[in-house]
Amino acid sequence: MNESQLVSAARDGDQDAFARLIDPYRRELHAHSYRMVGSVTDAEDALQDALLAAWRGLARFEGRSSIRSWLYTITTNACLRAIDRRPKRVLPVDYGPAADPQDAIAEPLVESTWIEPYADSTLTDVATPAARFEQREAIELAFIAALQHLPARQRAVLILRDVLGFSARETAEALDTTPVSIDSALQRAHKAVDARLPERSQQKTLRALDDSELKQVVDDFVAAWERADVDAIVSMLVKDAAFAMPPEPTWFRGRDAVGAFLADIPLGPQAPHHRLVPTTANGHLAFGHYSWREEPNAYVRHGITVLTLRGTQIAQITVFRRAEAFTGFDLPERLESPARD
Repeated sequence: MNESQLVSAARDGDQDAFARLIDPYRRELHAHSYRMVGSVTDAEDALQDALLAAWRGLARFEGRSSIRSWLYTITTNACLRAIDRRPKRVLPVDYGPAADPQDAIAEPLVESTWIEPYADSTLTDVATPAARFEQREAIELAFIAALQHLPARQRAVLILRDVLGFSARETAEALDTTPVSIDSALQRAHKAVDARLPERSQQKTLRALDDSELKQVVDDFVAAWERADVDAIVSMLVKDAAFAMPPEPTWFRGRDAVGAFLADIPLGPQAPHHRLVPTTANGHLAFGHYSWREEPNAYVRHGITVLTLRGTQIAQITVFRRAEAFTGFDLPERLESPARD
């Protein structure tokens, strides 16, 4: 059946037709929800609320817009309601000042405080000629973090206009306002976001490197971390590199501070052995991070480690230290091993 036939069947109560109708848009709607709320968990909840609202409201769909635009309108408003109920998500570098590696690590904060990593392998590359940002640029950690500092409706305006390429009229219809209000909100959003974004996106940084250079960064980082070679990791860092590990709010700035912390705790004499599995997250190089446990005699999920590059050097290491960070990533539960190496 074509789209109009699926709409008609779904209106008559055919749930399978409704599933087929929305399936082509599910991934991009999930990415849109994540950009809005900064959390994979909250994005899934908001999307489920939106799809339920779409199912219940399908009789009111008049066909004046495309199904895609209609679904984005419903999803955006579901996300706005979710934002009203929850505190904004941040990264540790935006939460407080850098710590001294000699100080004690602060206690983890509740999970709803932090931005979560996004498995960008699930991202659909939608052609959006009118958009200001590429799809993967608009999923990068710096971009997601900058979005969370915007008022919710400004956030929605910027995403709809600059990421999805909606017109001012379409955006105004989605948010029940006027094109003039949309243009004004977009100008304010541009000013706030541009002040927080780095000079160069990760996508541009990664494209400037050839495959062999990227492979070398990945291989060197994996080898250094797995053998607990702090000096090798430090040699890969820019001078003002940062290291963060949500849900702990503690983070460090500077090559020396990062090295001192790594040598003391994550890669210190008492630390468990680690294994890293390369992946991608938020448009960055990333790794599924596993740590050795005598019981169950295997490497178990520790977190998702995300690298932010500046050239071939590392500008930031963010270790999302929760097993739940693996949500959406095609990575194993554990890495079996007969013994610690």
